[in-house]
Amino acid sequence: MPRLLIIDDAMTDRVRIAGIASKWMDCTIFQADSGKVAMELIATHLPDLILTDLHMPEMTGLELVAAVKREHPGIPVILMTAQGSEEIAAQALRDGAASYVPKLRLASDLVETLNQVYKTSQAVHSQSRLMHYMTDTVTSFVLPNEPGLINICVGHLLSMLRCLPLGDEAERLRVGIALQEAMKNACYHGNLDVSSEAGDDRSRFEDVAASRCWEEPYLNRRIYVRASISRERAEFVIRDDGVGFDFTAVSDDNETGSQNGTSGRGIRLMRSAMDQVSYNRTGNEVTMLRRAVVADVDD
Repeated sequence: MPRLLIIDDAMTDRVRIAGIASKWMDCTIFQADSGKVAMELIATHLPDLILTDLHMPEMTGLELVAAVKREHPGIPVILMTAQGSEEIAAQALRDGAASYVPKLRLASDLVETLNQVYKTSQAVHSQSRLMHYMTDTVTSFVLPNEPGLINICVGHLLSMLRCLPLGDEAERLRVGIALQEAMKNACYHGNLDVSSEAGDDRSRFEDVAASRCWEEPYLNRRIYVRASISRERAEFVIRDDGVGFDFTAVSDDNETGSQNGTSGRGIRLMRSAMDQVSYNRTGNEVTMLRRAVVADVDD
């Protein structure tokens, strides 16, 4: 049973958020009204995930991310953001936050975000120490549009990524979330083109995706994954059989999706975790590069 810590200085918001989060995996929920109280609870209970408001007195969400990364680097932090704070969210992701969810979309997106970060975190922690000794590898997959296989593929790639020095487990987790976002975009927005029918209606999203897995022309479309990993760098190329999208319409400070529904949030997560993210001309192939973190050596 996972343990979740919710941090918000407004009691009514904490109660509402806890009510939504209680639907996730029968989790145990702790609550804190400030960053100071949160750090005490973290030391005592060691939660599996931390969900924090961005704007709080005494210690902001950004400051909390830094404190958790410094004192408890293995615990992922998810930010709750208000409308208009996308630039601050992007900074928090660069500083080490695992993910974020807009407060206006908590009812529809919170459980999915908690599930994504938790499962990716578990994959990070459960891999064999053998991968620390791998020198390099190149591997490729051609996947059907099955979310379960995407999760397994991400776990496998994270296992191989252990040969690449990234500083700490939080960084490895963020790379895993970036990979998952890229593959989910390839599946749902590329191959299945769900947004062309469901639009922004989250209640219809999964129904449309499930039906299109068995319809032409969607059922024969595939997700192509190629990973080249060494001790110096990792390059991931993910392509789909969809028509592509205008990736220039989605920027770090733009929350709106593209013409086919690809989420600006997903691309922001990818850009924050990777050193370089680029698309082919049609927008149906993304290449992501992550370089090794070189440890500081005292003179």
